[in-house]
Amino acid sequence: MWVIFYEQVYNLLLENNMIYASTKLENALRGNGQMLVCGIDEVGRGSLAGPLVAASVILPAGWRKPLRDSKLLNSTARQMLSGYIMKKALASGLGWVSNAEIDNIGLTESVRLAYLRALEDMNSEFSLLIIDGNYDYLSEYGIAQTLAGADQQVSCVAAASIIAKVARDNYMIKQASQYPDYSFTTNVGYGTKTHISSIQQNGLTSLHRQSFCRNYL
Repeated sequence: MWVIFYEQVYNLLLENNMIYASTKLENALRGNGQMLVCGIDEVGRGSLAGPLVAASVILPAGWRKPLRDSKLLNSTARQMLSGYIMKKALASGLGWVSNAEIDNIGLTESVRLAYLRALEDMNSEFSLLIIDGNYDYLSEYGIAQTLAGADQQVSCVAAASIIAKVARDNYMIKQASQYPDYSFTTNVGYGTKTHISSIQQNGLTSLHRQSFCRNYL
């Protein structure tokens, strides 16, 4: 009964005439013996405050649920899909890198660290990694495939995009009560005009990335 209700509500949330991620690449890779294809993506790269969060997801063969890049879904659809993905995926994991760590080691190394932590949290074997973008942050594994726009084209990467964004957004919204002057419930740490204005008026919190906010002080 819940599944039927979910289908009806979710279908109402989807916009018409949009391109959704596909399982074609995953299916082709499975046909070549890569049975555990893991998608990996991150959110929060350009945020002024809060952590960088990566997710890794292995979807089962026969996955049929339409997925999209998290940025193309509204928050209600993302929340519903995140729970569904984590329930139905063969494996999933999250990797968190704090704002202090980002300031300390830089963004490139932070993305790599978030990916590694997501894979560790997933605690599963994998045959191949598909990374959104064109830079291989996990070259040491020797089994990563990069693809620009993978979060819009490949289902397991879209799934990773969704659960990473939901986890990070939920975290930032919880911080809003501690830092009420920065509108974290709406900007989740990104550099909106109101957020930048709040930084200029009130200074930085312990959540802000010092290295990202120098121009606003």
